[in-house]
Amino acid sequence: MTTTIKNLFKLKSTQVESLQEQVPKTEVKHNEESAEESRKRTYHESGYRDSSRNNGNHTTLIICLDAVYSKFQNEEKELVEKQQKLKESYINEQKNRETEIKALTVSLENKEDLLKIKHDEVEEFQRKNEVLKAEINDLPRNPEKHNVKATRGASTKFWIGFILLIPISLYLFTFYISTSYSAFFRNFDPNSTIIRNVLDAQALSKAWNDGPLEGAFITLIPFVFLGLGFLIHMFGENKSWINYVKLGLLFIVTFIFDAILAYEIESKLYLLNKTFESPDFNLSIAFTKNQFWGIIFAGFIVYIIWGLVFDFVMKEHREKDKIKNEQEIRQKNVLFNLEKINALKKEIEDIKNLIGNIKENMIKAKGRIEELQNIIDGVIIPTKDYKLYASEYVQGWVTFIGEKIAVSKSEKQTMIDSCIETYTINLEMVGANSENQNSVYLSVL
Repeated sequence: MTTTIKNLFKLKSTQVESLQEQVPKTEVKHNEESAEESRKRTYHESGYRDSSRNNGNHTTLIICLDAVYSKFQNEEKELVEKQQKLKESYINEQKNRETEIKALTVSLENKEDLLKIKHDEVEEFQRKNEVLKAEINDLPRNPEKHNVKATRGASTKFWIGFILLIPISLYLFTFYISTSYSAFFRNFDPNSTIIRNVLDAQALSKAWNDGPLEGAFITLIPFVFLGLGFLIHMFGENKSWINYVKLGLLFIVTFIFDAILAYEIESKLYLLNKTFESPDFNLSIAFTKNQFWGIIFAGFIVYIIWGLVFDFVMKEHREKDKIKNEQEIRQKNVLFNLEKINALKKEIEDIKNLIGNIKENMIKAKGRIEELQNIIDGVIIPTKDYKLYASEYVQGWVTFIGEKIAVSKSEKQTMIDSCIETYTINLEMVGANSENQNSVYLSVL
């Protein structure tokens, strides 16, 4: 009977294949359902037959179910179209993974190119910083080499001039305080020397003792000459004939002021030695006195020297400032470049992390493609379908027990329960009770 059913199933399958393109879809579907019913009936009959051979022994049922599963596997292997349909989702996923790898490859190349660009930018900024640092150190020695219009060694000249300016300023303070006090407020001692009458070490304190007006006048008068010296520098800043005229007038005014001081001092010295026959002191007599010219030049010449040294110091300071400003500009550029380098390094780290993620995703995708290829090359067993046919087989097995085994009802129920338990164990072993719809048997296995 089993042979007849198998022949009938084969005959129906052949007829379905030959008429598949001619019959409507509803008829094909009906034939497929008939084939499935025939297959279920075959498993049912096999279970009934095997149970009769083994007297419904549940221990033997374990072995028989293993054979049923092997038979089911072999049948599924032969169903090419069904295998292709089951593998379709894996094939599509494999194609998607291959497309993903191509996209990741392009992205990886772009990120690596960008990484190289960022590395080149960092190297360029570092090179610029090395050049800027070298220029900062070399600017004081060779400003013209770096297109800076400044005098070489300006810093050294500035400090030399500044050091010279201090004692000259102290000299002018001492000279003008003493001579101004002697010219306007002091009474000369006929028993004292000329030098002591002209220069008084206690002129400042004596002036303040005479009164606040005298003290303030004597204290502040040196600043007038220092201010006149400062004007020498200011008028010399802009080269114009007007400034040259102002500069000439400045020298004349200063000379006249010094001449007044010298005249007043010389007139007092003249009165100390005057006799009844001596003429009154006048300018012509003053011009013949060495002390008169000595006082003028001791103040006027030093005042000119102070003004020239001050002008030199200010010019050197300006030159020094040019170099310093250029150094500060370059230092700011160095700091700016360092900020850019730090920002680029952060971008490089981010890009490296992205590259790492891309490579990791590529490795995962390639690994998944290999898994999918193994699945495609292997055999997919629909375990849920197996559960259906295995249940038919066990039903046949149990049907025999119920119909043909001559034992008590309780013993018969015990045998049936044992068979059902064995059936459940088998389903667990093959994974038919899991969430997965299919089991995959790889070709390597």
